[in-house]
Amino acid sequence: MGELTPDILMRAYAMGVFPMAEYRDDPEIFWVDPIRRGIIPLDRFHISRSLARAIRRDSYAMSLNRDFAGVLDGCADRAETWISGEIHRLYLALHADGQAHSLEIWQEDGLIGGVYGVTLGGAFFGESMFSRRPNASKIALAYLIEHLRRCGFTLFDTQFLTDHLASLGAIEVPRADYHKMLTWALGQRADITAHSLPTASEVLQRRTQTS
Repeated sequence: MGELTPDILMRAYAMGVFPMAEYRDDPEIFWVDPIRRGIIPLDRFHISRSLARAIRRDSYAMSLNRDFAGVLDGCADRAETWISGEIHRLYLALHADGQAHSLEIWQEDGLIGGVYGVTLGGAFFGESMFSRRPNASKIALAYLIEHLRRCGFTLFDTQFLTDHLASLGAIEVPRADYHKMLTWALGQRADITAHSLPTASEVLQRRTQTS
């Protein structure tokens, strides 16, 4: 295989395939198209009482695309990671092209959590998230879900379903169903920069409406 380019990567996303590496220093990248795919329905994100209390606190600030590299580094900063050097390079390039985005959570000017992913049409492909404080990544995800919904997105792809994501409302769907959802989402027009980030009260208001 020749050098993997951002264009090849975006074509893979459009086909429902995403890249991974076995470990941090792995020079090889492999493609994944799970038999069962994890998604978060944008109208079914679950905010628990404890998470709602955390969101109500005023001791943090949110931003969009303020520090994509910092979020990427935070997600890779763990004992085992699939974010290899090559993957790191590719997502920085996608961000420079306006195709990869991050949502950051800050406390006293320090980055304490965030989530990043790729956008294509009305689909958001969630790649990874991290926390340096309790609930930081959950808070970031809550804001991101509401923001994507307001910006016209119809699909939030989590790739796999974990217990952590399931507690937040994520579900698994068969590969064939996912590809139908993806085809629909790719035909939609959405722009993650179309609106400012929601306020805490707007995030929690949505929780009341869907509970």
